[in-house]
This record gives sequence, C-alpha cells and structure tokens, in this order.
Amino acid sequence: MTVPKPELEFLDPRADRRFAWQPLADDRTGLLEEIVLAGAHEAGHVTRLLRFPPGCDTSPNGVLTHEVWEEVWIVEGSITDLRLGETFTAGMYACRPPGMEHGPWVSPEGAVTFEIRYPAP
Repeated sequence: MTVPKPELEFLDPRADRRFAWQPLADDRTGLLEEIVLAGAHEAGHVTRLLRFPPGCDTSPNGVLTHEVWEEVWIVEGSITDLRLGETFTAGMYACRPPGMEHGPWVSPEGAVTFEIRYPAP
C-alpha cells in the first residue's frame, strides 16, 4: 500500500509558512480549523492538527462517523462529547475504528488535537 505522505524531518509547523490554519471543509459551524501536516483527506491518509476555538459548539455537524481509522491526541484544552456527556482533556487519546460514533462537541476553553487517519486494511 502506498501512503501519499512526504518525507519531513523535525520542524515547527507553527513557524513554517507551508503549514497554516485553514477552515475545515464540511464544517457547518464555520469555526473549526485544521493544519494538514501530511497526506490528504481524499487519499484517506491524513495527519493533521484540528483547532476548536473557545466557545465552539459542533452540534450543527451532528454525530460523526468515518470510513477510516482515526487516532486523536488532545494536545491542549478540552472537548466535551455532548452525546456521551463526557469531557476529555489535554493528554487524553482515542483510537476510533471505522463507523464509531463520536460528537458533537463543545469546547468552552478551546482545544487543539493531533489526529492521524488511515483506511481500514
């Protein structure tokens, strides 16, 4: 299987002009932003940062499922899954198989997550 990702040595995406926050496609709130570090959503392999601004409520996006595996590490802040009524904080990790329901989310203080997505074998 070919994974369409570039070879990158350690770098700081916050200081590299190739990496800029972009509006998240298909986000009905207009609030979520991402930095794609490697790969592409269309290819099914993507590594990204996702930013929830303070006060964000993703209820308009509904409950989410994906056809890909998704691994998520909360880098900073917290997010609350409204469906589960649970809050998840910086340092917490999730590994979601294809089809697993999650969200919608609220983030009173804002949050940044590091995410890796890849197709099921």
